[in-house]
Amino acid sequence: MTLPDASNIYGARTSDESTLAEDRMLPGALRDASFVTRLLCLFALGRPDLETHWESLQSKDAFQNARERQCSILTNTITAKAGLLLATSGVFVTTVSPAPYFDYTSPAPYFLLFISLMMAMIAMLTSGLGMIRWLHADRQWTQEQIKPGGYFLLPYLLSMVMPMFFAGLSLNCFIFAMLIAGFCSQNTVCHVLTAVWLVAYVVGVGSMSIEFMWKLAQMS
Repeated sequence: MTLPDASNIYGARTSDESTLAEDRMLPGALRDASFVTRLLCLFALGRPDLETHWESLQSKDAFQNARERQCSILTNTITAKAGLLLATSGVFVTTVSPAPYFDYTSPAPYFLLFISLMMAMIAMLTSGLGMIRWLHADRQWTQEQIKPGGYFLLPYLLSMVMPMFFAGLSLNCFIFAMLIAGFCSQNTVCHVLTAVWLVAYVVGVGSMSIEFMWKLAQMS
């Protein structure tokens, strides 16, 4: 009886380890991503690259954590806010202002409220579809989907970005509708409160924009 050659066993083991290491490395198609792809990664994953996300696809536990995190974002952040915006915009669109000095039924605010209502509906729809997709997602299938990069990667990232985009658009339309109604009011108190609200809005959006621009500068 002949024993197997130790060098062959070691060579096979080394080959398997090198193959596994290559699988864990970020593919070149994902490493050399375009500016649009990196921008979508920044919105969807919080990073301008796919290295961390690709690592989460290499093990079941890491993929489970990534899936739970994404489902939590879709459920708590997107669906809850979109549902609140949907209900609030629906009330404003279907009712008359109880205060005569704050008329949000004039053409401009009403149009923005209607757009906010529609965007909230789309946000809930895309969020629900994204939730279904992530609940039934398979780790290996996800790897095969995004590995070629390019146009195969864009739908994957857009499925995470679109709910946030429509929810944010709905919120901003609602805010601008209230700002227009407040500044068009004949009441001085409404003018003051609207001005304070506008300052808070500009400060909040400005601070987030500065951080976003800093991350965007890191990409170049």
